[in-house]
Formats: sequence, structure tokens, C-alpha cells
Amino acid sequence: MSNKFDPNEAEETQFFQPGIDASGLDDVEYYLDEDDFDDADFAEADYGDKEYTDEDWEALEREYGILRPDVVEEALPTVAIVGRPNVGKSSLVNRFLGRREAVVEDHPGVTRDRVSYLADWGGRRFWVQDTGGWDPDAKGIHAAIARQSEVAMETADVIVMVVDSHTGITETDAVMARNLQRSEVPVILVANKFESESQWGDVAEFYSLGLDDPWPVSALHGRGGADVLDEILRLFPEVPRAANSITEGPRRVALVGRPNVGKSSLLNKLSKKDRSVVDNVAGTTVDPVDELIELDEKIWKFIDTAGLRKKVKNAQGHEYYASLRTRGTIEAAEVCVVVIDASQEISEQDQRVISMVLDAGKAMVICFNKWDLMDEDRRYDFDREFEQNIGHLNWVTKLNISADTGRGLHRLEPAMDQALESWDKRISTGQLNNWLREAIAANPPPMKNNRLPKVLFATMATTRPPTIILFTTGFLDAGYRRYLERKFREQFGYHGSPIRIAVRVRERNPKKRK
Repeated sequence: MSNKFDPNEAEETQFFQPGIDASGLDDVEYYLDEDDFDDADFAEADYGDKEYTDEDWEALEREYGILRPDVVEEALPTVAIVGRPNVGKSSLVNRFLGRREAVVEDHPGVTRDRVSYLADWGGRRFWVQDTGGWDPDAKGIHAAIARQSEVAMETADVIVMVVDSHTGITETDAVMARNLQRSEVPVILVANKFESESQWGDVAEFYSLGLDDPWPVSALHGRGGADVLDEILRLFPEVPRAANSITEGPRRVALVGRPNVGKSSLLNKLSKKDRSVVDNVAGTTVDPVDELIELDEKIWKFIDTAGLRKKVKNAQGHEYYASLRTRGTIEAAEVCVVVIDASQEISEQDQRVISMVLDAGKAMVICFNKWDLMDEDRRYDFDREFEQNIGHLNWVTKLNISADTGRGLHRLEPAMDQALESWDKRISTGQLNNWLREAIAANPPPMKNNRLPKVLFATMATTRPPTIILFTTGFLDAGYRRYLERKFREQFGYHGSPIRIAVRVRERNPKKRK
């Protein structure tokens, strides 16, 4: 059974105009109706009837060309939500955001990395940084989680320490409070799980932590959250600690793949620090983890994601929400680095991840990680699996790397640059139709119902991904569209970027013949 994804298999009759990411606008769906052209327009568009001038093509570009504005990122203040495990930090984050973003489960230790979410309160935008539970005596993976919390406390503009009003003060709470008393930034003490007035006595106990008045809050029911948000805004500095001028944002790179293929190890190797928690247990990463990393040429925004299971519907609990976050990260990314474990068989899951990236229309690079673990027997099997499962993606750069040793990582940035250059590139309508004329002359489309479909003209409606609209008098089957895609790549390149070819069939309109 083949699971190869073909972006041309489904007929498309619409394309999309991307919105400005920084404004939060939704994508606008734009339809091409058959009434957009009358019969005279189509007659003139026929290559046999008229040779279009550059001015004619430019007029069509202005009418149907869609340009995407540059994305900018602004420097915003950050509030870090910290505390020991299972005090309700992620629930409080969701309450501050007004939506369910952070993964929440009844058992402790679900949040493992520090994850930033964009929030808006009182007309002011800021970052809310969720962290894993902090414990001074943690070992193994829990120690790595605690280090992420410490980094968050060192870089935030305001720190919110969350305690459990039901449990009272623990030794971990006391140690964290002593550390925060020496903090250079304001600290707000929040007593979570305050469900009734009878708990005021429990809240009073937290005065002994020496962090001023505790704020009683119920993240579950929303009680007291607005007061804490007002206090956070009041304590924000005029200039954030990590202030930068408003500039064009770095390109967004999503590291995707099935669980335990080495995505977090790759992020840590590129960033030269333990940015993402790594453990041999599959599924260590739950929330997407982002990091600005400067490679040889420029700064990139890398986003580590949770490993994608076989099917999202088979996941349970926090794994289900982690899979949804990963899908959202793919949609928000510009280029996806698909990480595959070369030491294991190329699986159906790997192909599903690739299909998901293609379906989202993102630029792509495939990295075969753990290449240092390959032996001769595995290399023979790998070559066969590669040709059978991924060989058809000859337009994607494939790198053999090792996140452990650093092998081949110097080739990653040039590959991403090439893919994004193709993803952004737009071909003028004149060039596109000159190419189309030659491609059709070399191999006309097959007949349908004893009629030869005529391709009237084409325009590249959008980039990111490049989308070509063909206006025809009959439907073009998937095989012929694949032929056109292959000829298009031979002419214009577009290595590393998917190409979408949509067919708009123009039927004669009896209303316009009257």
C-alpha cells in the first residue's frame, strides 16, 4: 500500500490570500467564479487568436496577483509562570490567554520545556512563558526541566510564582521563594486553587514566604485572574529586558517528525545549549519549543515540536493536544525540517509527516538523523526504503546528519535558504504563459469525452506556496498536471518548495450568448 502524497490528486477551484501574520487576521478565501471572464476575454486569451503584450500580462498580474506582506516581530515584555510541579501553572496560563493553549493534565510533569504564548490584556500585548515544575533536588529529565524554569526566571520582566493553597507551603516552595527574593525583577505570588472564602486562612500562610501579599486565584474558575493581569501590566518595564527594535522577523523553521527521531537533540546542537529537554523516552517534548539561533549567515527561529503519532485520533490525554499543537506549528512555519531516524526503517509515520508538510504547502528539507549509527547492512536496506518511499520527492534536499556529532549540519542552512527562495519566488504571467505554450506543444492534454481540453492561459496567483491557476475549457487529469509540474520545475527550478496547480474549468455560459 502506498502512502505517497500527491498535491495534484484533488481538484482545486480556489486559492487563498494570506493575511498579515502580525495583525492576527485570518486567511481570506478568494474564489474565481466563471463570471469573472466573459467569452471575449477567453477568446483573446487563446494563444491562437492573440499574442499578449507585456502590458496585457501586467494587467492580469495586477488583477490576480497576490503579494504577501513581510512579517514583522515586535519586542514585547515577558511574564514567566513558575512553581513546583502540579500547582496549576499551565491552567493559569490558559486563563491569562483566554483560550486553551498550554497542555493540561491531572498528573504532574506534563509541561517540560519553557513555552511562550502571545497574550493581550487591556490592549497591551505581551508574552506569557509557561514552564515545567521546578524542584531543587530533581534528577535526570526532571533536572533538565528545572533548568528551563531557571532560565525563564533569569530572562523574564515579571515573574509569577504559583503555589497551591490546598497543600500549603512545601520545602520546594520555600527554596524557590528564597531564590526569588534576590531577583532583580518584580515577583507576584499567586495562591492558586482558591475556591471559597473559607480558604483565606490557608492563603495567609504564604505571607511567610517573604514575597509580599499573596494573590488568591482560581485558574479553574477564573477567580482573581483579571486582578493579577492588571498587576502584571503595572509592573512591566517601559523597555523589555530583551528589547529589540521592530525588524523583519527571522524565518520560522519547524522541526517535525515522529517521536524519538532526535528533533530536540538537533535543536540543542544548533543552539549550542540545552534549550530543549532530551531523554531516551519517546514523547519527551509536549509543547512546541522555540529558539532564535544564529547560524553561519543569519538568525533563524527554530521550533521544536512534539513527535507525531500514527494518527491523532489514537492519541490520548496530553499526547492528543500535543499533536494538535504540532499541526498548528507546521501551519505557522515557513520551512519544515522533517527529521527521520536513518538507523530505523522508514515507516508509514515518516511518510505521514511528509504528507502533512506537503498538505500545508511549506518549504521542506529532509534530514536523515543518526547517520553515525548506520552499518553496511542497514545502509543497503535504507537505500531500498528510500527509493521506494521517498524517491519521488526528487525536488527536496535530503541531508545525512548526526545531531549527536554535528555531522552534516553545515549543509542545513544553505538547504533551507534554497527552499525558501523557491517558496517566495514568483514567475511573471508572461514568462509563465510562454513556458506553458511550449509544454503543451510538446505534449497536448489527453482528450476528454472526444473533446480536446484547451488551456486558455495561466497565472501564478500566490506564492508561499507557489500556486498556478490554469484556465481551461475542460478538466485536466492528475497525470497531466504532474507532467506540467515536472516541466515547470525543469524550466524554473523551485527546488525545496511544493507547487500547486489548480484547474479552473470555464463552461460556456448560456446567459452571455443571448
